[in-house]
Amino acid sequence: MAITLTSLADLAAHGFDEIIDARAPAEYAEDHLPGAISLPVLSDAQRAEVGTIYKRVNPFTAKKLGAALVARNVADHLLGPLADKPGGWRPLVYCWRGGQRSGSFALILSQIGWRVETIAGGYKAWRALVVREVYDTPLRAPLVVLDGNTGSAKTEILNHLPAHGVQVIDLEGLAHHRGSLFGAIGPQPSQKAFENRLAQALAALDPSRPVVVEAESSKIGNCRLPPEIWKAMTRAPRVALSATPMARARYLTTAYSDMIADSARLVSVIDLLRPAHAQEVIAEWQAMAGAGAYVDLAASLMARHYDPRYAKHRARIEVPMAEVDAGDLTPATLPTTAANVAKAVQGLV
Repeated sequence: MAITLTSLADLAAHGFDEIIDARAPAEYAEDHLPGAISLPVLSDAQRAEVGTIYKRVNPFTAKKLGAALVARNVADHLLGPLADKPGGWRPLVYCWRGGQRSGSFALILSQIGWRVETIAGGYKAWRALVVREVYDTPLRAPLVVLDGNTGSAKTEILNHLPAHGVQVIDLEGLAHHRGSLFGAIGPQPSQKAFENRLAQALAALDPSRPVVVEAESSKIGNCRLPPEIWKAMTRAPRVALSATPMARARYLTTAYSDMIADSARLVSVIDLLRPAHAQEVIAEWQAMAGAGAYVDLAASLMARHYDPRYAKHRARIEVPMAEVDAGDLTPATLPTTAANVAKAVQGLV
């Protein structure tokens, strides 16, 4: 039996014991339903082989080979990851369009006696719900942007706000990137996977309460913000954090400790700033990095690169804005700063 998903919330409401992605590993890696495990009925190479035979030989030969490979791979799953599943286990299986791959897998599982279901339209139907949420649906809650110059602890303070009753969406967390040349923290999700995460966060918003996001450019690393969300951010009221340059410089050396620990990586990232700065400035920054003068480096990068760009961007924005003193940005002071931000948010909406 195939279920029809009409909203992103439907998936959790059905309460399946397991969600199985029957697509090839490369498809799963690009994006998948939340919580799904990968049990492919065809490997990437097998899928390519069957597709080639379908086009160059004939559909019958391709389907016969595909059926044999699917049976073999499902048998491996039954003897491996699914070997300990009890009789009352209730899985949901999906593939790209809810067709032969998930149908074949589900048929075998149902013959064993498990209460298996598939998704009408497969992953493609889920993706349509994601696209509708992030591209076509107005924001459900009043939006406020948390602003502040580089090093003002915006992300940390943002993540303190739920403790004060403020709902947030951590865009940098969803994109797995800190939003600058120095911000890479590991592999980013694909654009589809980023939109999937963002769609779920948006769909869960309470319309009666404001939602706070951090000020970002239209791209966070390689992940692009959907146009309507980006436009909403440029029009939204802002709470701006203020802190002294030295407090921000010290904070950056802690927040970017992973970058400092890898001096070769730090020097190479500084090199990416060459199009924007004179050769002697780049050389000066790289010398600071080599000498371990990280606080001085952070202060200079802020003064000569980041702060002027933030100021230029803010000059083009005309929205209501409240300012909150972020103090010395030490861990002990951040909860108090977050409480003050929460008050400012309520005053703007």
